[in-house]
Formats: sequence, structure tokens, C-alpha cells
Amino acid sequence: MMNINALPQLEKSLIYIRNLGDCPPSYLNDPNRKDFFEIVWLKNENPLHGLKDSREEVKGDWIYLIPPYRVHQLNKAGKNGELISFKRAILEEEDKEFLLDLFKIFNVQGEFSCLRLSQPESEELLGVYTLLVQEYSKDNSILVKALLKVFLLKLIQVKEHQFTSQDLHQKRVYEFLMLLESHYLADRNTDFYAGKLGISSKRLNQILKEKLDKTGTQLIHDRLILEAKRKIIHSEFTIKEIAYDLGFSDRPYFSRFFKKQTGETPEEFQKNAKKHIETKNNTLV
Repeated sequence: MMNINALPQLEKSLIYIRNLGDCPPSYLNDPNRKDFFEIVWLKNENPLHGLKDSREEVKGDWIYLIPPYRVHQLNKAGKNGELISFKRAILEEEDKEFLLDLFKIFNVQGEFSCLRLSQPESEELLGVYTLLVQEYSKDNSILVKALLKVFLLKLIQVKEHQFTSQDLHQKRVYEFLMLLESHYLADRNTDFYAGKLGISSKRLNQILKEKLDKTGTQLIHDRLILEAKRKIIHSEFTIKEIAYDLGFSDRPYFSRFFKKQTGETPEEFQKNAKKHIETKNNTLV
């Protein structure tokens, strides 16, 4: 039987559930977190990110949806709420429409997505979450998988009003993003992805620009930078080793590329990230 208070072993796990205020360092520092989707549910709290032009009281229930491989850092020190982390492998791969919707709400082209829950939405989610925790504590994998999907479907319903109906272009965007996850290290030319989608590179760029305000090349570069940042923070590799691992011919070329995309060198990013982690121990990294 699974002990819900036991220390996580993420390398061997498909899902991990924990009270947010009781997350052990073994979870926060585990490099295997990179493979997990994370749901951070704040309860009766202020948001973790700043709200523009807001002078009103913003306490409430907030859901943060953090995709795999992200390096965004959200300080949840002293916050009340829940944490659900899960690998994509726990979901049914053949349910393509569900995966597309899931990719939407997790904002896979960005660092994270945030939802503010109304009281009825929060109460409805709590009912599903309570059942999910009960079955998780019993190590009942079949019901955990089913209840997780119900929970995610409820989140999709909460966010769907922010999106127009899923037209063909919207589907192509997320098909592009899924292809990108599998091929960005080997194929960095928009022509490759356009060919897989059966459209021209020009048309693909038009669609991506319309939906995400970025070209295919920009999104490919974003994904490379994201992986570079993850390796710099979470691996023991040198900058030179990371450069070669990402397919760059030499370290200076990689450093120029990194600085052009981020405004700082890999060494500067590494130094700033270490400083942040050292000064904010209770931070989702």
C-alpha cells in the first residue's frame, strides 16, 4: 500500500500527490521532476505571479499548470494547497483530442498556465480530488488513472471559455508542438515540421504567428533554450558538454546563440539560477 507521506521516488513513479505546504526537499530537488506535468493548487491564497494593474483583493483558489521540462520558478513558501505531479505515460496515448486539450491548458509553448477558480468550480474539483487522494493512498492505479483524467477534464472545462472552438489551425498548432517535443534536437528546420503536417512552411508560419505570435523557427529556438536552461540548472554537465549534447558544433557558437535568445551568457544564467535557488529554498524549480 502506498504511503501518501512517504518520500517520493519520481524515477519509478507515474504520479505523485502531496499537500503543498509539506513538500520535502527530496521532491523539489529531484531531477526527475523534469518529466512531470505539475498542478499547483493554491487554496485561499494570493497568486504566485504578479497581476497587472490589480489593486483589489486577489485571495482565492488558483491553479498553476506547469508543463514538463520547464524551469520557471514559483515560490510557494508557506502557501496552503495541493500538488499533483504526473507523467504523460499515465494517460491514454490514443485519446488524441484529450491530449490536445491537455496541451492547451498546460500552455506547452510557455512556462506555465494559471486559472482562477470560482467557488463552485473549486468545490467540484475538491470532490474529485478527495476521491483521487483516497485511491492514491490505497495504490489503486486503475482508479487513480481514471480519477486523474476526470480531474483534468474538469480543468479543461474551466479554461475552455478562454479559447475559441478548436478549429483546424488550432489542432495544427498543437500537432506542431507535439512533433517539436520529439524532433527538436534532430530537426531544426521548419520545412521538416511543415512536411509532417502536410502544409507549406509559409502556411505553417502564418498559422503559428496567428495563434502563438511566433514563427516556427522562433518556437524551435525557444525549445532549445528551454532544454539548455534545464540542463544548466539540473545536470552536472559543463557548458561545453551541454552545447555538444544539444547539437552545437562548439561552445562559442552555443554561447552566442544562448545570449542572442536570452540576453545573457550560459555562465551568467547559471550564476543567477544558483543564486536564486540558494536564497529561495522553498521554491518550485
